[in-house]
Amino acid sequence: MRQPKVTSDSRVFLFLQGPHGPFFSGLGRMLRAAGAQVWRVGFNAGDQAFWFDRASYIPYRGRLDDWPESLRDIILARGVTDIVLYGDVRPVHADAIRTAQNHGIRVHVFEEGYLRPWWVTYERNGSNGHSRLMDLEIAQMQQALQSSGAKTPPPPPHWGDMRQHIFYGALYHWFVLCMNRGYRNFRPHREVPVSKEFKLYFKRLALMPIHRLQRVLATWRVRRGGFPYHLVLLQLGHDSSVQAHSDFSCMADFITPVMEGFAKGAPSHHRLVIKEHPLENQREPLRRRVQAQARALGISDRVHYVPGGKLARLLDHASSALTINSTAGQQALWRGIPLRVFGKSVYDKPELVSHQTIDEFFRHPQKPDTEAYQAYRQFLLETSQVPGGYYSRGGRRQLLRRVADMMLQARDPYQAALTGIATITPQLKIVE
Repeated sequence: MRQPKVTSDSRVFLFLQGPHGPFFSGLGRMLRAAGAQVWRVGFNAGDQAFWFDRASYIPYRGRLDDWPESLRDIILARGVTDIVLYGDVRPVHADAIRTAQNHGIRVHVFEEGYLRPWWVTYERNGSNGHSRLMDLEIAQMQQALQSSGAKTPPPPPHWGDMRQHIFYGALYHWFVLCMNRGYRNFRPHREVPVSKEFKLYFKRLALMPIHRLQRVLATWRVRRGGFPYHLVLLQLGHDSSVQAHSDFSCMADFITPVMEGFAKGAPSHHRLVIKEHPLENQREPLRRRVQAQARALGISDRVHYVPGGKLARLLDHASSALTINSTAGQQALWRGIPLRVFGKSVYDKPELVSHQTIDEFFRHPQKPDTEAYQAYRQFLLETSQVPGGYYSRGGRRQLLRRVADMMLQARDPYQAALTGIATITPQLKIVE
């Protein structure tokens, strides 16, 4: 089938809020080099600090209630054809998506990778619980793959993003905390005040060596224990995938039914390993909540708490895994480990995820269909998963090599795959 022609000289991209750091600025520069017009709306001093082309920067200093009308004015005045954003549920982005849909404007949504840590997610109109993946069946994906012929891209080198992620988060919140006098109406989309957010990021950076030692010891005890265990994958309680796509308001609410189900259903010689998210900054006293709940259920000697760190070593020997809707669940599926989810997730397909009751899952967890998961994973790699990262320099370079061309295509990645049109073949010569 003939490739749709890409034209970029008539495209006008409006960037909203992005991941912490310079990725959005670099992407805007790439699109500008391809011939498109690029603008950026900033809502605070952190947004402004990481957008390096001052001539294309539009500060928004108004109230949140006035934002939809102001956005419509910007769209009409600049002739906007595309809106670019990171995460689709924060209030300014949710309003922007509704406005864009009313004006027939494309919406480009970036998120952390569904197959992280070596990929990021690029979709149109929505991500996570709003992703088009929610309505696609694995049989449709398998059919699309039969006509594809594309090779599976190998995992790229390790980007080393974690330290840079924390650094850029701390720096962003410092700008908002100390340099935000020009944005007096700005209100963060999270409930925690900016001052506390900055302190939490800074504390996390300062205590990384101590956390690493605690993590190594806790992981060593589990790996050397010689007991069967079930692994609970905690997320950040304030994460949009938890707040917008589950019935839980925090991790403590999730931990309670999981531990009760374990106490009721798991064989008495099994253990429960609760793994903290790598970016957890102790907004919730999770370790204390776990210890108190374990005492109340009489299972203190069967519960282990691991403070963050890498997942692979723990997953390799786990009997099952449980999560709300973390992308880390896909690492369990890749290993053929039974998985139970508690929220809306792009991989919650009947072939992959168990829907047993919690106590029954702990008693006899159902394994995923590994062949179906291989097809699902391959489909993602050929569509929405782009090699690279937002935070390290090497990760950004790799990401920018591919994603600008994907944005300039007429069809979104899933449409292109389902109609047999390759999404990642470069159509424009990009000047780096």
